[in-house]
Amino acid sequence: MNTNKHVAIIGGGPVGSLAAIYLKRRGYQISVFERRPDIRQQVINQGRSINLALSNRGLKALAEVGVIDKVKQRTTPMHGRMVHSSNGNVAIQPYGKEGQFINSISRNDLNSILIDKAEEMGTLFYFDKRVQHVDIESTSLTYKLDVDSITKSFDVIICADGAFSSVRSSMQSEDYALEYLDHGYKELHIPAGPKGTFKLEKNALHIWPRKSFMLIALPNPDGSFTCTLFLSFKGNPSFATLKSDEDVIDFFKKEFPDAFYFIPDLLEDYNSNPTSPLITTKCNVWSRNNILLIGDAAHTILPFYGQGMNAGFEDCRILSQLLDQNNDDWNQVFALFQDLRKPDTDAIAQLSLDNFIEMRDHVADKKFLLQKKIEAKIHELYPKQWIPLYAMVTFNENIRYSEAFRMGQKQKKIMEEVMKRPGIETTWESMDFENLIWKMNSQFLNKV
Repeated sequence: MNTNKHVAIIGGGPVGSLAAIYLKRRGYQISVFERRPDIRQQVINQGRSINLALSNRGLKALAEVGVIDKVKQRTTPMHGRMVHSSNGNVAIQPYGKEGQFINSISRNDLNSILIDKAEEMGTLFYFDKRVQHVDIESTSLTYKLDVDSITKSFDVIICADGAFSSVRSSMQSEDYALEYLDHGYKELHIPAGPKGTFKLEKNALHIWPRKSFMLIALPNPDGSFTCTLFLSFKGNPSFATLKSDEDVIDFFKKEFPDAFYFIPDLLEDYNSNPTSPLITTKCNVWSRNNILLIGDAAHTILPFYGQGMNAGFEDCRILSQLLDQNNDDWNQVFALFQDLRKPDTDAIAQLSLDNFIEMRDHVADKKFLLQKKIEAKIHELYPKQWIPLYAMVTFNENIRYSEAFRMGQKQKKIMEEVMKRPGIETTWESMDFENLIWKMNSQFLNKV
C-alpha cells in the first residue's frame, strides 16, 4: 500500500474521478482539484456537453472499480443508428450482432456516480479551485483560496484537465498540436412525451445525415433526447449564415422537418447554448518529472466514434495495470504508459475523423449500405477472421485501437476491390468469400 504518497489530480471530470478511484484503491492519498462547482449540488444547464456513449472499453474499467451497476441504471441501450433521410424515410443500421449495443448516458450522471464513489473511499475533492500554476521541478501546484494563493507539493500530479489543458501548455511549448475541425457543434433538446414516453425510437442513436452537416440525437432514461447539430462555421449553410431566428427555423424545417416538430424550444436552445469547437490534440510528451497527462489532456479526439471518454477510461485502467506490473515505480510507468498508449490514441483520433465523414456523407448512400451488408455476411461466415472495424473498436476491448486501425486498413483495401466489381449489387451473395479471408491473411497486405 502507498499510504505515505500523496497524488494530486487536476480535473474532477469523469476521467479524473475514475483515476482517483483506481489510485485510492492502491492506497494513495488523493486530492482532486476541480475548477467548476460540485455538479451534484447545482442545476446543470443544457448545452454544455454531448451525451456520452459508453462501450466495452469504458464498461470494463467501471466494472473493475465496482460502479458498473449504478452506471447501468442511468444508461439507455442503443442497438444501432436510426438514419433519417431527407425524403422522410427512416432505417435502422445495427451496430453489431444481436445483443451488441452502446450505452447513452448523461455526462453529469456518470460524473456524479464516480465522484460519489471516490469520496466514499476517502478522496478529497476541492471544487471551485482553479489551479493557477504547476511547478514541474518541485511537483507542486498553486491554487487560489479566497484572496490567498495556496501552494502544495505532491509526490505525483496527474493532469486530467481536458482538451484545453493549461498544464499541458506549460509542460511543452512546441511538442503538441491542437487541430480545429472547420465544423462546430451546438446542443439542442427533445423533451419527453406524456408520462415520460419517447417521441423517437428509444434504443437507437438517431442521425440526420446531410452531406456537409448532420444532426444526431441520443436517448435519456427520462424519455428525452440530447440533440447535437454539427455544422460548418463558414460557408452555406453554416453557423455564420444562421443569423436570425427566421434563418434557424427555415433551416430546420427544410433540412430536419421531422426533428423540427420534436424540438419545441428550438430557438431558446439555439440562442442560449454555446457553439463549441471540435478539436483533436496530439502530444509528443505526456510526462515530465512526476507529472503525467491523461485523457483529453493528452489526446483529445473528435466525438464521432463515441470513444473519447472510453479511451480516457482505458487510460486509467492501463495506468493501474502498469503500476501493478512495475511495483508502483512511477518513473518506469510514465515512460511505458506513453509508449503503450500513444499509438492507440493516435489511431482512434484518425478513426474518429474518418467516422465523421462516414456518418455525415455515407450512411444514407446505397453503395455504402451494400458494402456494410457484404462485410456483415463475411463476419457471419468467418467470425474470427473478419471482424468489422466498428465492432473491433466498440465491442472488443481486447483489441488495441492501433491493431483495429491496421486491420481496418486491410479490410478497406479488400472492400474497395470488391465494390468495383461489375454487377456487384446482384452478384455479391455468390462471391468467393473464402478468397477474401485468404487476402486478409496473405503477406501482400501485411504492410497496409
